[in-house]
Amino acid sequence: MNNNINQLVVGAIATNCWIYRIDTDGNAAVIDPGDEGQVIISALKDLALVPKYILLTHGHFDHIAALHDLAEAFPSAEIAIHQKDAEYLGPDSYKAHSLSIKAAMGTTLFINALWPASKKGLPSPGRLLNEGDTIGPFTVLHLPGHTPGSTAFWDKEAGILFTGDTLFKSGYGRTDLPGGNEQELVASLRRLFALDPNIAVCPGHGGATTIGREA
Repeated sequence: MNNNINQLVVGAIATNCWIYRIDTDGNAAVIDPGDEGQVIISALKDLALVPKYILLTHGHFDHIAALHDLAEAFPSAEIAIHQKDAEYLGPDSYKAHSLSIKAAMGTTLFINALWPASKKGLPSPGRLLNEGDTIGPFTVLHLPGHTPGSTAFWDKEAGILFTGDTLFKSGYGRTDLPGGNEQELVASLRRLFALDPNIAVCPGHGGATTIGREA
């Protein structure tokens, strides 16, 4: 794995939070701060990194639960999510999360134990992303299916792709939650499998892999 990448596994659902050094000046991108905000903040301090970007591959609760803590600790960091998942951020986002958590867990009670930031409200995005946008070293790939706004962040120069819950090692994201669409996910996977097989894949859960292995 690239020396600029640090993987933290956080929260009850074992979500990957990736810390990616983007330059030699100590700037980083934090991708999917899923939970345990103080753990992520401590890791950044240990690495002598400051997040310039907080990038969200999609809006599900297990990928953004530490967002409030990160935004408080690093107020200059730009929060970015695809425009089609924008409903998961901002002061009116509790309803969207309640619906998705009820669908996933069968109850909304879990939201308060797993995601106390819901009581504080979530920050609004600083930037809404679209297909082909660039942010830092990344090109944005819109990969709907898991959610309408599921996104991968591709560092073309380094050959690294952060895929969220679209593609895992030996698996892929579920489509039975609100906004999920199996046909769209299959199309998104086919798009990824047409890329260079040597691209390193850093998924939302589980271990790293490559495009070639998964294809």
